[in-house]
Amino acid sequence: MKKADIGLIGLAVMGENLVMNMESKGFTVAVYNRTTEKVDKFINGRAKGKNIIGAHSIEELCANLEKPRKVMMMVKAGQPVDDFIEKIIPYLEEGDIIIDGGNSHFPDTIRRCKYVESKGFLYIGTGVSGGEEGALHGPSMMPGGSPEAWQYVKPIFQAICAKVEDGSPCCDWVGEGGAGHFVKMVHNGIEYGDMQLICEAYHLMRDYLGMTTDEMQEVFAEWNKTELDSYLIEITRDILGYKDEDGKPVVDYILDTAGQKGTGKWTAIAALDEGIPLTLIGEAVFARCLSSMKSERVAASKILTGPKPEFKGDRAAFIADIKNALYAAKIVSYAQGYTLMRAAAKNYGWNLNYGGIALMWRGGCIIRSVFLGEIKKAFDNNPDLANLLLDPYFKNIIENAQDGWRRVCSAAMLNGIPAPAMTSALNYYDGYRCENLPQNLLQAQRDYFGAHTYERTDKPRGEFYHTNWTGEGGDTSASQYLA
Repeated sequence: MKKADIGLIGLAVMGENLVMNMESKGFTVAVYNRTTEKVDKFINGRAKGKNIIGAHSIEELCANLEKPRKVMMMVKAGQPVDDFIEKIIPYLEEGDIIIDGGNSHFPDTIRRCKYVESKGFLYIGTGVSGGEEGALHGPSMMPGGSPEAWQYVKPIFQAICAKVEDGSPCCDWVGEGGAGHFVKMVHNGIEYGDMQLICEAYHLMRDYLGMTTDEMQEVFAEWNKTELDSYLIEITRDILGYKDEDGKPVVDYILDTAGQKGTGKWTAIAALDEGIPLTLIGEAVFARCLSSMKSERVAASKILTGPKPEFKGDRAAFIADIKNALYAAKIVSYAQGYTLMRAAAKNYGWNLNYGGIALMWRGGCIIRSVFLGEIKKAFDNNPDLANLLLDPYFKNIIENAQDGWRRVCSAAMLNGIPAPAMTSALNYYDGYRCENLPQNLLQAQRDYFGAHTYERTDKPRGEFYHTNWTGEGGDTSASQYLA
């Protein structure tokens, strides 16, 4: 019997669908699951008559693989990944490859890559985006780890991933160590931001403009034919149009408490570690946290007062403003995400292809949208682009959109409707374009109470000064360090 091209551990929905995808592209796949009943059920069900080999042990799985063996894990992030690595290693030979396709935290992937390489094997940590549908029909994949391993998995990964219009695969090598999982983490953070921005647009339409769900559905359907064309706008259109048995919109019955698996939080923490202002994504994470405090919010709503939303004016014009606010803030979200990737690449020694990452996100993944093509062009034109906002294309969009963006943020504030992502994005934009921020005063405060020193505008950068503000502090200053 022909040996398998790749082995996969973990037959939950994502794992099963990836196996079916691989087999449909001409690959033979060996499968194993910790509860072996799942293997038998799969082999006798969806996999019946296909080039899929069931294994009842990891030893049997590895014995059924072509060399170099490629073992892909689709298991829960965290300790289970480490446990399976230990179980797989005894059945490998030098040069064999372990692949983690779960949502692992990138520092874990850095550690595991070093550990597996120290044993003489190769390791790949790959982000897989697109949910169960993407896994079956073509996900976006972001592999990183041992560079030598890429040549062996490239034919499989690029065959099963999504393709854009010209046939380019939404999968390419990202970089060393944890680079693949880092890029997937940033992808998920941007996803948090995009979803929050859409929710704020919906909130403004619902509570400020007083629109019906059907009216909002029409707006999102229209937006999806414009530069906002994206997977998340598309599914929002579909959600708003979905009716319950009683003919009423299902969305109106859904409790407003958001869940999260932690990848958005990881992105915000990574930004703090790198000293990058990832404000919009941070607010999107906190908005989910605030939403989960449902009983407290219900109680507070009966005690705390604020303005009653009241719209007077041209509704169509304000909907156009909301569209501009959504689009401009979305650009800021991506700009911040790319700035974070650039900082991490420098810190960890990764050679990231920023245009290539935009291409990987063009299809198959949750944040796929037409405007990612413009991001690719921006980095093709200038690989050293410091910030997406400085690219002529995006600078022009922001200039055209910002009047509406400012009107929307003002209206939200004046009418007591929370819009944390749209407003924080605007604050970032205004802060980034501000030549003189008020942190000169902050540095004076730090020097006053902690002798932390400051630089002077009339002296070269890198020279630090301390002032004896009270006349009693002396000349001793604190040493320089950056947290």
